[in-house]
Amino acid sequence: MEKKERKKLGLTSKIFIALIAGAILGIIINKFSTSEFISEYIVEGVFYVIGQGFIRGMQMLVVPLVFASLVTGSMSMGDTTKLGKIGIKTMAFYLVTTALAIAIALGVANIINPGLNLNLPLPEAGTGEVVESMDMRETILNIIPTNPISAMANGEMLQIIIFALIVGVILAKLGEKAKGFANIMVELNDIMMEMTMFVMKFAPIGVFALITRTFSNIGLDAITPIFKYMISVVTGLGVQLFLVYLVLLFILARVNPFKFLRKFAPVMGFAFSTASSNATIPLNINKLEEMGVSKKVSSFTIPLGATINMDGTAIMQGVAVVFMAQAYGINLTIADYGTVILAATLASVGTAGIPSVGLVTLTMVLSSVGLPTEGIALIMGIDRILDMARTAINITGDAVCSTVIAKQEGLLNLDRFNL
Repeated sequence: MEKKERKKLGLTSKIFIALIAGAILGIIINKFSTSEFISEYIVEGVFYVIGQGFIRGMQMLVVPLVFASLVTGSMSMGDTTKLGKIGIKTMAFYLVTTALAIAIALGVANIINPGLNLNLPLPEAGTGEVVESMDMRETILNIIPTNPISAMANGEMLQIIIFALIVGVILAKLGEKAKGFANIMVELNDIMMEMTMFVMKFAPIGVFALITRTFSNIGLDAITPIFKYMISVVTGLGVQLFLVYLVLLFILARVNPFKFLRKFAPVMGFAFSTASSNATIPLNINKLEEMGVSKKVSSFTIPLGATINMDGTAIMQGVAVVFMAQAYGINLTIADYGTVILAATLASVGTAGIPSVGLVTLTMVLSSVGLPTEGIALIMGIDRILDMARTAINITGDAVCSTVIAKQEGLLNLDRFNL
């Protein structure tokens, strides 16, 4: 009888093992090593180069990935104008709930203070320059690019987002006239998705190097902040589910929100296990049909939601912004928080429904307010667990929107819903 092949470790397991191994090695170096060779040549030499190399690989993806995915995402949004009232309601619902999600995340994180007293040193390269204070007028004006090419070269993310959204909507409007260029953008998006997966294959090595160096410098002091970060994200997700989604169901659809939650739970469980909004689309549509939501609504709202509605991801990004700012001792202004809400909301339009891509767009959100991206290493190891939870929230938001709109348009079978 042939031996069964050993199941290969997945990327998530490898990253988690790298996180634990790096933390242990870093703590050992911090507590017991007095060797200048280890400190200077291994920690600040080898580990620094490997860790920064991985961070640069992620930064390399940001501008082309965000531009291509936002153009293709907004092309879908542009098509929704043909659907009239349902299309407008759907987009408004998704954008408002995403903005609420990021605002909730910022509030929760400022109450729990996950990064307080972590006192990470600012990176030497200057990605962590102290954020300059800017009033709201300049913040608003600064999102309009005077030179889109310059914005891309300099990584001005809000300007890139606005330009990409405009390009996508115009491509949708032109239709067949711009089919060639639209296809190029779709192909570029596919290429960047593949490149993202390629770079993420090196995540275990990068995380090991970054975490070892971090714990070598600060020892056990990083454990509590990471735990508080996880608590902050989970709390934000819970608030979004119970105080936003269920309340909106009750107010706008006049249905029993707990009955909805009980019936929809299997889909949430599937989304949690796969950590992929896209993989959950067929199950989501079928379950909603069982619950009385017409496919005339769900066949439009669910695929669109998997593209532009990423409330769970927005919550993670909001908590991460506060975590990084506190960890590096950088004070964010009200205008900075407004920028984060805008950037994370618009970025959700182009966040692909695949596992862990939110970490790449997090780089963009951090850059929008001048925060160091190096701190991502601290949360990368435990991100897959949180990614599973936030995917469940993402697809629940899509289903809530579908139910609300179906009820308002007379396309919800209440007898079937109440069974």
